[in-house]
Amino acid sequence: MKTAQSEVTAFEEEFADLLDGRHSVALGAGAGAVQLVLAALAVGVGDEVVVPSYAPEAVARGVRLVGAEPVFADIEPDSLCVGPEAVEAALSPRTAAVVAVHAFGHPAAMERICEVARRHGIPVVEEASHALGAKLHGRPVGTFGTAAVFGTGAGCGAVVTGDARIAGTVRGARDRAGRGPSAAEAAEGLETLRRTAGLVARRRALARVLDGGLRNLGTPRVADGAHHAYHCYPVRVPGNGRPDRDAFARALAARGVGASAVWPTPVHRMREYRGKDVRLPETERAVEQVLCLPVDPMLTERGLGRIVSACNSLGGLL
Repeated sequence: MKTAQSEVTAFEEEFADLLDGRHSVALGAGAGAVQLVLAALAVGVGDEVVVPSYAPEAVARGVRLVGAEPVFADIEPDSLCVGPEAVEAALSPRTAAVVAVHAFGHPAAMERICEVARRHGIPVVEEASHALGAKLHGRPVGTFGTAAVFGTGAGCGAVVTGDARIAGTVRGARDRAGRGPSAAEAAEGLETLRRTAGLVARRRALARVLDGGLRNLGTPRVADGAHHAYHCYPVRVPGNGRPDRDAFARALAARGVGASAVWPTPVHRMREYRGKDVRLPETERAVEQVLCLPVDPMLTERGLGRIVSACNSLGGLL
């Protein structure tokens, strides 16, 4: 009979193998991975952490939970990820870390972001909940920064790092707080890990069909050397001074196609984070325009064709 510990150990070992042998610490659902990593990096009261606003609110919340303050940086228009120039512009003498989010499965420009961080002597944390299986120039996402946080979509996630001290600190904090996964969560996460390559290949194949079939929408532009995991398929719905994106989503829903804005409000505009004069033009554009179409690996050719037909039939309404 398998125990919870044996399932968790197996999950951690396979996650480490997937991430080039880095140390892996399994976490249960809702464990607050960003907070655990920042605490292990000794980020705390009086510090600032540069984060994207076009991202899960949990990233900024993790910064606040260690007593630090999130400083919002703009994204790049193609990748929808925080950009190195924006990161550098957001740095200050109080900056203690940078969190780069791999939005929708597209790798952020990690080599350039890490170079900026190295010059300023600060660590980089990768938030890769959308990016399991993504790569940049052949190197797995999650192996560029000081540490990375992952979800599997199965109620079980992990912190991965090349630093044994950080891994040990995160593991100790996890155990003290009871934030480890259950046996069932670890088993489900392990199954997802073993299917990652196939799932990503299937989503990439679906994305190629959408790339070639969609009209009148801005389809994803993938950076050179980036291996997109397509957790979502983000398109841009052109705006004409009205909420076309939302109207487009409602029209798709009426045709049986589910689509989502995912992050409809940038974090810097949420009530808890207002108060600073922040100018993030690319973030604001993405919030108005980006809609994520489904790329579920279980989609059939007929289902995919229905998505393309529904989107193209609405082109004249834009």
